[in-house]
Amino acid sequence: MIILTYLLIFIIGAMLGSFFNVCIYRLPRGEGLLFPGSHCPVCNTPIKPWENIPILSYILLRGKCSQCKGKISGRYILVEFICGLLYLGLYLRFGLGVDFFYFLFFVSVLVIITFTDLEHFLILDKVTYPSMIIGLIACYLTKKDLINSILGLLVGAGIIYLIVIISAIILKMINHPCKDEGGMGLGDVKLAGVMGVFLGWKFVLVAMFSSCLFGSIVGMALILSGLKKRTDYIPFGPYLAIGSLVTVLWGEKILDWYVQLLG
Repeated sequence: MIILTYLLIFIIGAMLGSFFNVCIYRLPRGEGLLFPGSHCPVCNTPIKPWENIPILSYILLRGKCSQCKGKISGRYILVEFICGLLYLGLYLRFGLGVDFFYFLFFVSVLVIITFTDLEHFLILDKVTYPSMIIGLIACYLTKKDLINSILGLLVGAGIIYLIVIISAIILKMINHPCKDEGGMGLGDVKLAGVMGVFLGWKFVLVAMFSSCLFGSIVGMALILSGLKKRTDYIPFGPYLAIGSLVTVLWGEKILDWYVQLLG
């Protein structure tokens, strides 16, 4: 029974991941989420129901359209698989309670934002603003600390906004090639606000630290491996998402460890 429960949670996550793929593809293009129906991005042929089974259909079709044989992005199966794992992780962490559904929405938003930022270098207002509002409403309805969420929003967005201003000044001072674009975008500021709403002001700080740590490690690895140059733009949204996920799952342990480290 436990294994069946795990499998069911994973399948639900993969199914929702399939819908998130639609969001990732269509939202930056200004297209509707429900109409038209699912279709091949290459030849626009409508996708049959049995070709739209999460993970399995991609494997059976070998990542190609059944009609035009055009290549389908590996992002589709990746998002579905990741969502299945994330939902299972949340279930193992919180059980089937209020916190599970509360953070399930948050993590789902992070998945959409992460892959939209990776593909289009965009963090959309139509995703971040509604997420802030829904988060605050959910906080109130679940009788969580609403003041903590509001402070989290201000702290999270405020820290990233300060970094945006400082990085823009530094880039102009050193005449960096990216001086006109700035070190970070306002989309990151709004994402940090969403993080603060769901995590609260203490844990959004943990998420920020984790994000900077992951971003530094991966950024240096990409530069040293030659995959990226120092002047290349690397989206920070995915690292904010990773830091948030780490905080959702292990934030209390990280914070306790840090407090103990301080004595």
